[in-house]
Amino acid sequence: MRKLLMELFGYGAVSGVALALDVATLEMLVKVGGWHYVPAAVTAFFAGGVLAYHLSVKYVFTARQLANRSLELGYFVALGVIGVIVNVAVLSLAIGQMGLDLLPAKLLAACGTFTTNFVLRRQLLFAPARIAE
Repeated sequence: MRKLLMELFGYGAVSGVALALDVATLEMLVKVGGWHYVPAAVTAFFAGGVLAYHLSVKYVFTARQLANRSLELGYFVALGVIGVIVNVAVLSLAIGQMGLDLLPAKLLAACGTFTTNFVLRRQLLFAPARIAE
């Protein structure tokens, strides 16, 4: 349980850094680049996801399911697609239906994606080996 809590805390810190890149990229693409928020959110989310991968494997997760790091990054990002779906759905609801501005909507979406991504990535890519009892 202690290891799980340490990973959760570490992943939270890593996610915070990745979220900062995500939000900065989103703001830049929408406000400076004139992009619609949906493609901008997807692009920004993946930029944050690549950073989250590198920080996660360096500082958070010690157990690895895959020896091939390129394949592991691919799976890490692919699992993030589920997070993107959650992210875009919450953004669309928050902006389109609730009338929230971009930043509050993004922060709301980040709560859902954090939980989704941590559970999927830890269980499928970084779960410690189970010892038979």
